[in-house]
Amino acid sequence: MRRFEKISFNQFKKDIKNDQKLYEEYKLPERKTKDAAAYDFCAIYDYSLKPGEIKKIPTGIKAVMEKDDALLLIDRSSMGFKHNIRFCNQVGLIDADYYNNEDNEGHIWICIQNEGDHEYVVNKGDGICQGLFVKYLLIDDDKLNNKKRKSDY
Repeated sequence: MRRFEKISFNQFKKDIKNDQKLYEEYKLPERKTKDAAAYDFCAIYDYSLKPGEIKKIPTGIKAVMEKDDALLLIDRSSMGFKHNIRFCNQVGLIDADYYNNEDNEGHIWICIQNEGDHEYVVNKGDGICQGLFVKYLLIDDDKLNNKKRKSDY
C-alpha cells in the first residue's frame, strides 16, 4: 500500500503553526496528468528566498509505502531552469520506516537554496517538489544492523 497522509494537527502545530484553517486547507500530493510519474507537493503557505538564501520548508505530508519502496523527492525542473533554485541535498530519499517515527511522525521537509540573482517567491498552493515512489533491491548477503531510526529533523 502506498499513500500520502497529512501529519497530525499536533505535529502541524509543533512544526508549522497553530492554525486549524491552514491545516485543513492544504492538500495531499497528486499527479497532474494521466501519464505523470511523480506526485506534486504544494506549498502550505507563502514564502520567498533572497539570492543565496537557504530555507527548510515543511510539506505537512508523510508517506506510507511498502517495505521495499522508497520515495524520491525531486525539485521541479522549472525551479532550476527558470529560477536557479536547488535542493540542498539534490534528491531527497524517504525510506519506508520514516513513516510515523517517534520524533516527527515522518513529516517530510525539503531544504532549498536560491542560487539565482533574483528573489524567488512561492505562493500558497504552488508546486515545490515532486515525489516519485520507486522499488529498490538489496544485495544477496545484506546484513541488517537493526538500528532504530532517528529523525533528521
